[in-house]
Amino acid sequence: MITTVGQMLEGKGSDVWSVGPEATVFEALRLMADRNVGAVLVRSGEQLVGILSERDYARKVALLGKASKDTPVRDVMSSKVYFVRPDQTASDCMATMTEKRIRHLPAMHEGKLVGMISIGDVVRAILAEQQFTIQQLETYINSGG
Repeated sequence: MITTVGQMLEGKGSDVWSVGPEATVFEALRLMADRNVGAVLVRSGEQLVGILSERDYARKVALLGKASKDTPVRDVMSSKVYFVRPDQTASDCMATMTEKRIRHLPAMHEGKLVGMISIGDVVRAILAEQQFTIQQLETYINSGG
């Protein structure tokens, strides 16, 4: 059993929350709080131009003494956005997240945004895969293998 990004997205719906680059950090934080998410995408029209995470806020706004109501998202967002495709696996996501030290990955299909995967989604998928493997091994062992 190998879980793909597409399968993870099926289980969570396709809601992807985003703001424009001109939105204030405060507006982005309000959206994150209202939707109980740790990051929002930054889009200019249909184009993905960045991502704003709780980490970006902590390091680029709060620690620098900036005011979230006066700071536009474009000034503090991460403009290098890593993404995954629906056919990639949970293990692929974990490897990218670990290597890049990130917790959220937009999912893109043929240049179109189709969802967002979080570290929580990936951990749940990998744990389910491991549980499946354990059950298969137990069945094999109990059948006299």
